[in-house]
Amino acid sequence: MNEQTNHQHADEIRQKVRDAYAEVAEADSNGSCCGEASSCCGVSDEAQINTIISSRLGYSQEDQNIVPDGADMGLGCGNPRAIASLNEGETVLDLGSGGGFDAFLAAQEVGAEGHVIGVDMTPTMISKARANADKGKFTQVEFRLGEIEHLPVADNSIDVIISNCVINLSPDKSQVFREMYRVLKIGGRLAISDVVATTELPESMSNDPYLHSACVGGAALIGDLIEIMRQSGFEKVTIEPKDESREFIRDWVPGKNVEDFVLSATIEGVKER
Repeated sequence: MNEQTNHQHADEIRQKVRDAYAEVAEADSNGSCCGEASSCCGVSDEAQINTIISSRLGYSQEDQNIVPDGADMGLGCGNPRAIASLNEGETVLDLGSGGGFDAFLAAQEVGAEGHVIGVDMTPTMISKARANADKGKFTQVEFRLGEIEHLPVADNSIDVIISNCVINLSPDKSQVFREMYRVLKIGGRLAISDVVATTELPESMSNDPYLHSACVGGAALIGDLIEIMRQSGFEKVTIEPKDESREFIRDWVPGKNVEDFVLSATIEGVKER
C-alpha cells in the first residue's frame, strides 16, 4: 500500500469501530440488544450480566456499586486501575473511556483534588458518559471527544494513563503511544489492560472488520508492541499476558478459536525523561 492508501484504510477502520461502538452505546441506552458489536468484551444490555463480566475481570462489588447505573457496560478485558497505583491529587487520562466506568473509579482514588479526563471518539459514548458523571456527581471528571491518535490533551499534563481494551482497535498504534508520551509528565506512567497477539494472526482474522471491532483482529504481537513503546520513548516497559483470559475471550467470538491467537495483558511503561 502507498501512504495515501494506508491513510484511507486506517480511516475506514476507525469509522467501522466508531459505528460499532455507537451502536453499543445507543443499544445500551435504549435497553435493547447490542447486536454484532456486542461481541467485543461481552457487552450486554443487562446490568446483571455486566456485573458478572466485570467480576470476572477483577472488579469488586464495591467498585460496581460506586459508579452510576449504566457506566459499567462490560466493555473491558481487564482492570487497569488495579495496576495504576493512583494517588490523591493526580491527573488521570482514560483512553477510550466509554460509559465512564474506569474514569469514575479512578476519580474515587485521586479524590477531590485530582482530575480525570476521559477521551472517546464516539459522540454517543461521550454523551452517555457526561450524563453518568452528572448523575453520579463526579465533578472532577470530564469527557472529551477525540481520537486516541490525536489526543485533545495538553503536553506534559498527565500523571497516569489508563485504558481498557481500546488500543488494539487503533490502526496506528505507534501514533497512539507517541501521543501518550507527549501528554505524560516526566515520571508519568501507563497502566493499560488490552488484547495482544501471542502469535501471528491469520489474514482471515486480521482483515475481518467484525473481528477488528471485537477486539481481536487489530491485536498486535507482544514483541512489536514492546518495540513501539520503546521507540516512543517509554522505559520500564512490561507486557504480561494473562492465560486465564482465554476463557472469556473464547466467549467473545464462539467457535472461532480466537483464544489460540490473542490474550488479555497488562501493559506498563514510564516516561522518565
